[in-house]
Amino acid sequence: MLRLPTREYVIAELDALIQQGAMLYQATANGNVRVLAGLLGPAYRGLIQKRGKREDSTALPVGYPANFDWRYERNQPEIRRLTEAAKTAQWNATTDLDWQRPVDPCDPSVELLPEKFHPAYWLPLWSKLTERERRQQVHALTSWLLSQFLHGEQGALYAAALTTTAVPWLDAKLYGGTQVMDESRHVEAFHTYLTTKLEKLYDINDNLYVVIDALMTDSRWDVKFLGMQIMIEGLALGAFTTLRQLSGEPLLRDLLKMIITDEARHVHFGVLALGEFYLKEVSERERRDREDWAFEMAVLLRNRFLLHEIYDEHFAHHIRRTQWNRLVLHSDMMAMFRRTMFRRIIPNLKRIGLLSDRIRPHYAQLGLLAFEHERAAPELTAQDLLSE
Repeated sequence: MLRLPTREYVIAELDALIQQGAMLYQATANGNVRVLAGLLGPAYRGLIQKRGKREDSTALPVGYPANFDWRYERNQPEIRRLTEAAKTAQWNATTDLDWQRPVDPCDPSVELLPEKFHPAYWLPLWSKLTERERRQQVHALTSWLLSQFLHGEQGALYAAALTTTAVPWLDAKLYGGTQVMDESRHVEAFHTYLTTKLEKLYDINDNLYVVIDALMTDSRWDVKFLGMQIMIEGLALGAFTTLRQLSGEPLLRDLLKMIITDEARHVHFGVLALGEFYLKEVSERERRDREDWAFEMAVLLRNRFLLHEIYDEHFAHHIRRTQWNRLVLHSDMMAMFRRTMFRRIIPNLKRIGLLSDRIRPHYAQLGLLAFEHERAAPELTAQDLLSE
């Protein structure tokens, strides 16, 4: 028997469509019909149906060919060197972090994040909060950020496993195996910190869900690779660096230091693997599609940090969502995240040939083109990132 959707369900979906309309328009402004068509399913499932929030688990089709290499050629020395570095840098999230160290989000002597980092700091209501209430707001913000990192790391774990089977080069497969272990460790570490120390875990942000859905369901191995290694990992690298700079919580800083060291290798690997492929092995039409796809992901990842879950929980009865969006986009938090996150993404897109004169105006309109002259991943070490 066919079940018709309830009135409440229809109203919720229409409301979600209205709220996300402006963002969808911005994300598809470059007009590539093929890329737009590929994003319609993920956008509907994430932004309208909100499957990341309404489901305990989600099954996504990941149809792609697994590529076996019966010749076992080892002809990529730079990736081989990364594999050796990855093998010696493995760490144990259970024993290499001091989980006995207490974490009290309301302890005035230990600052999870500076108060000014919270977008609501500039609202009149902030000054009316008690010191404990302000610390609870910072606790919620930190929990939200780390929850999104956790969800992103789960996406990276699955994508790493998929691309390891699909990538055509043996050296890349062997490195990919080390990354699967890295991502598994990151999921474990973030989940342990959120559940045993902060004791607060948020649902996946809708925009991040769309990115992961689009990445997982695309049948092209290199697009999975592009989304994971260049976009998600590049953004994570910048975000982790920012959070570690700002936080005064020792356990969190130690956790982020270890993860940053891993992520630096991951992004380096992505640039090495995709650079020659995009510059020499794909057609101009295919390269343009990848370039447009990367831009759509950049917009969605930027919108991921609009903190709508924080808004819904704490501020929906104070200001309209459009006002909140403007507040977040112009906040100290967003300015710093844009500076560090896209500082790690834009130079790598340029290095692999996905920042042509055709797409540059779109990035410029978002204020992201200023980072194109920064160093790409192969010119950066983990120590460079930690000392910035």
